[in-house]
Amino acid sequence: MTDFSDSPSPTGSKKFQIAALNSTVIYILTYYMVWGLHQVAKVAMSQRYALQGTWDPSRILYAVPDRQWSQHSIIATYGIGPLGCLVVGFIAFWWYWKRERARPGLFKLLLLWTAFQACNAILGALLADSLRQEGFWYVPDWVMRIGYGANAAVALLAGIIQLGLGRLATVPFLQAHDSHTLMHFKNRRYMVFSTLMAPWLLGGGFVALAKLPYFSIHEFLHLLMMGLLLFPLILGCMSDSFDLTVQGAQPSHVAWGLVVVAVVVAVAWRLVLSPPIAIG
Repeated sequence: MTDFSDSPSPTGSKKFQIAALNSTVIYILTYYMVWGLHQVAKVAMSQRYALQGTWDPSRILYAVPDRQWSQHSIIATYGIGPLGCLVVGFIAFWWYWKRERARPGLFKLLLLWTAFQACNAILGALLADSLRQEGFWYVPDWVMRIGYGANAAVALLAGIIQLGLGRLATVPFLQAHDSHTLMHFKNRRYMVFSTLMAPWLLGGGFVALAKLPYFSIHEFLHLLMMGLLLFPLILGCMSDSFDLTVQGAQPSHVAWGLVVVAVVVAVAWRLVLSPPIAIG
């Protein structure tokens, strides 16, 4: 006979559903925040170097002959976005760790996901772009100028670092949740599905659908590389028995305000960049 002793109660199941919805919304919102920062910074640098192209909901495409590019313009244009993400990611994690992790509420989870998205926009993006030799891949290629082997090694190193950071993020991620039901170690597999797998899969699916028909392989690979951060994080959560929560936690509820903001941001991004706008 099947043993249902570890299955959550109906009330517990509702809490996991709420957690999945809230986490997915936060994933979508932080993704657009970090992706938007990356793209806006890249467009600003393109304007500075008078690099012409088009900006659609999924990517920036340049119509610039090779002779118009210089080493400085390549490094600056493709490096400014990840640099901005590094700053934002560091600030978000510092704010979470120093100020918010002991406080109740969803703001700390939003900060932590911002740090995750920023990490992926640097390390995951470098590995993803190296697969197609585009985007952020140009930066180490033009900085080192020593061939494909060195570039591939740097990209693989970025992927390995992202795996390691995912494992190190276990305790910070567990500390970002308030629900006692969610944090019970016996419920850990439901917890990681609701707060990690569901946001990644459902959030990524929402982003892809919201950007059709402009959604690109370039952006798909970036979304995919988030798995390098999340899978070791999932394994860490499954093996770590940490189950403490903050004092004064509020009952689980759907963050409808965040839902509205995420939808508005996604719709606005689509409307502003569809049809694509000219830059440069």
